[in-house]
Amino acid sequence: MIRKIIHIDEEKCNGCGLCAKACHEGAIDIVDGKAKLMRENFCDGFGDCLPNCPTGAISFEEREAPAYDEAAVKKAQEAKKMTDVKHEHHEGGCPGSRMMQFSRGETDNTSLHAAKPLSRLAQWPCQIKLVPVQAPFFDGAKLLIAADCTAYAYANMHEDFMRGKVTIIGCPKLDAVDYTDKLTEIIRDNDIKSVTIVRMEVPCCGGLQRATENALRNSGKFIPWQVVTISRDGNILD
Repeated sequence: MIRKIIHIDEEKCNGCGLCAKACHEGAIDIVDGKAKLMRENFCDGFGDCLPNCPTGAISFEEREAPAYDEAAVKKAQEAKKMTDVKHEHHEGGCPGSRMMQFSRGETDNTSLHAAKPLSRLAQWPCQIKLVPVQAPFFDGAKLLIAADCTAYAYANMHEDFMRGKVTIIGCPKLDAVDYTDKLTEIIRDNDIKSVTIVRMEVPCCGGLQRATENALRNSGKFIPWQVVTISRDGNILD
């Protein structure tokens, strides 16, 4: 049948995944870093995905397509709901991993009362394991890669390091993972302007630094970067 259905321009698509999250019917998947309409019979033609696309890659078209199958959509939604519940219960999955970007003004904190510090976190999620490899907030970003403990050890973390940066955090010891591959994708596939690594002086934090250095090399890009080490009593060592 001829009906209205969405069209995705892969040239414009940046793979952020916002359209897939906005599509309640589950018609869109991210494949090889691009959004694709994988299930035409799941697309109701209402276009909830359109306003969520930051690059204007989605539009309507009228063409031959299978009819919208509401029963199949509901069955898939129920199956996904059960999978999500199992994932949250058994694997620690969290609804709080939904991506968000915050608008942080450049207000000078020196003019504010000392008892009211400002958060400088620019986006959500911030955990390396949860953050997507491509997202609008990475476009033109100064990237801060910080060890979990640094924000607790160093008192002025938000103003001195996080301000004006996209912050992602992790602990290679507790996560028991090598971040190299994911950090490589983030640096390679986004317009990152600089990288700052903030780590603790303890040896296990070397894993975070090594992963970032490897990712910078693997990305094939020449990006300014620096390492700052925080002592256990909360001072900057270098």
